[in-house]
Amino acid sequence: MPSPLRIAVLVSGGGTTLQNFIDQNADGHLPAEIVQVIGSRGDAFGIERARRARLPVAVVNAKEVGKEAFSARIFEICGQARADLVCLAGFLHYLRIPADFTLRVMNIHPALLPAFGGKGMYGHHVHEAVLSHGVKVTGCTVHFADYEYDHGPIILQRAIPVLEDDTPETLAFRVFEQECIAYPEAIRLFAEKKLRVEGRRVHIVGSEQA
Repeated sequence: MPSPLRIAVLVSGGGTTLQNFIDQNADGHLPAEIVQVIGSRGDAFGIERARRARLPVAVVNAKEVGKEAFSARIFEICGQARADLVCLAGFLHYLRIPADFTLRVMNIHPALLPAFGGKGMYGHHVHEAVLSHGVKVTGCTVHFADYEYDHGPIILQRAIPVLEDDTPETLAFRVFEQECIAYPEAIRLFAEKKLRVEGRRVHIVGSEQA
């Protein structure tokens, strides 16, 4: 039996996506081992979630290490943990991805990219923008991270309707339900080597879009 995929998870806040990974791993629905959790703040609740789950934890604070060394230190830790894949889980800092981690860093965004993405578009800012623009459909996007915010090749998207009485809070709740499905599925496809990237297109081997 092949070894499970080794993932590092990067957090900046409450760690709800990390908790989803922990729970799905415990249920046997996430074919990966969380080998490292890295927080950008020591007081992030995601760090507490990791400690409760007895996962290896590190904190890299940009103000303490300096902007230039920030990304290098994070990927040094990921390399030491022998992570196959790095998963951004509410990580709110720009990362310079080294060559050896190209197409090995995933992110999830709470909208259907390329709409409502970019610097400053995270959390409730996204859902407020969706509602103010009056769009009828939103959802979540799992993509490979690159050198721009919310820009890399799209792996999976899941859509939901925007309801007449939606608020940023109700929308966030329903989008997160889809995130809990999409992100583990993208990780599974990566683990099974079913993702083939050509330019900006990600083909899923064995599917109609491959």
